[in-house]
Amino acid sequence: MTLFSLPPDAKASAFQVVGRFFPHCRKPSQPVLAVLVLAVGALVTWWLLETGPAVKERKPKPRSVLVEVRPVVFASDRTRVEAFGTVLPARQVELKSQVSGEVVQVSTNLLPGGLVRAGETLLGIEPADYTLAVRQLAGEVAEAEAALKLEQGNRDVALREYELLGEKVVGESLDLVLRKPQYDSARARLAAARAKLEKAGLDLARTTLRAPFAAVVLKKEVDQGTRLVVNSPLVTLAGTARYWVEVVVPVEQLQWLTVPRREGERGSSVRVRDAAWGEGVYRNGHVLRLAADLEEQGRLARLLVAVDDPLGLQTGKENVPRLFIGSYVRVEIEGKKLAAVATVERSLLRDGDQVWLMDPENRLEIRPVTVVFRARETVLVAGGLAPGERMVVSDLAGPVAGMRLRTPDMPAEDEEKKGKAGKKGKGGKTSGGKP
Repeated sequence: MTLFSLPPDAKASAFQVVGRFFPHCRKPSQPVLAVLVLAVGALVTWWLLETGPAVKERKPKPRSVLVEVRPVVFASDRTRVEAFGTVLPARQVELKSQVSGEVVQVSTNLLPGGLVRAGETLLGIEPADYTLAVRQLAGEVAEAEAALKLEQGNRDVALREYELLGEKVVGESLDLVLRKPQYDSARARLAAARAKLEKAGLDLARTTLRAPFAAVVLKKEVDQGTRLVVNSPLVTLAGTARYWVEVVVPVEQLQWLTVPRREGERGSSVRVRDAAWGEGVYRNGHVLRLAADLEEQGRLARLLVAVDDPLGLQTGKENVPRLFIGSYVRVEIEGKKLAAVATVERSLLRDGDQVWLMDPENRLEIRPVTVVFRARETVLVAGGLAPGERMVVSDLAGPVAGMRLRTPDMPAEDEEKKGKAGKKGKGGKTSGGKP
């Protein structure tokens, strides 16, 4: 607002004030009046600034961020490769009938999930026809044996007659004289009869189906009264001595594992865990073999892990958790041992392979480190850290290198107390400069 924009009453009052100070100029012109008003305003402003209270500039008080720290510890540690896999039977067989007939006997253990011992009878097929065949063929063998003995006698008689004649016969004629063809024929008939008898005996034995090894029943195809033909599917068994876990791992992780290449070598130890077992429960196993081909989808290496007694059937293992064929489990494979490494949680790696440290002056230091192995939750650091250094484990909203830090055992008022003590030592003056 200027003098020329004032209301008429205010403008008249301004002229009266100027007239008092300048009696010789009762009606000054408007430009002169404006200059005079500006001069008076400038003088008043200068007087207020010089006589007003002085405003003292204050520096912001230094603030420390509260953090949790943990000392860096170096020690020897083993690499542990964590992966997932599927449980498979190490031995699985589908038994089929080798003879035809009606099923007349079925074991009470022959049902899905049933446990059978090695050599245990699983089912029986009607044996009557096969028993009769054995008896019939046994008679044929006896007849063939008698015919062979008779022909042997005829051959002996022919030999004596030939000797009495005193004539010398050579070649095929001699064989005919001594009845060699008849003797060979009788002997061949006996061998054929014996072979038929042996085949009949095998068929009779095959009417009883036995378990080839200790197993659990996976699938049952027949029941009592079922009429079978040759190659009819009967039952599917899986061995209970050992299961496999087919595990897929990145190819670059194989360098940390011990994989047997020859019979008798022992692979890396393995812990198999199932979410259904609860925390801390696992089964022990070991790496058995490395598959020759890669997994198709992810191009990952396939390992076979062996777990002995997967059902806990041995004495003293009744309370161990059972493995189920087809279940999806997590495995922890123990790898090679590394010396002088620091174990750091993955969550403490910031912006790649960097960590936050609290330096001796209690300030934040952001430092890159050398990671030699990465697990699912931790990493092993071989370089970039020193034993005893304080690693920041708390999250910071806006981390800046050099920012002040403090731990819970450090008072937050240290800086403020130091500042107040300095002021008292100078005499404690007021803001206006008066004592």
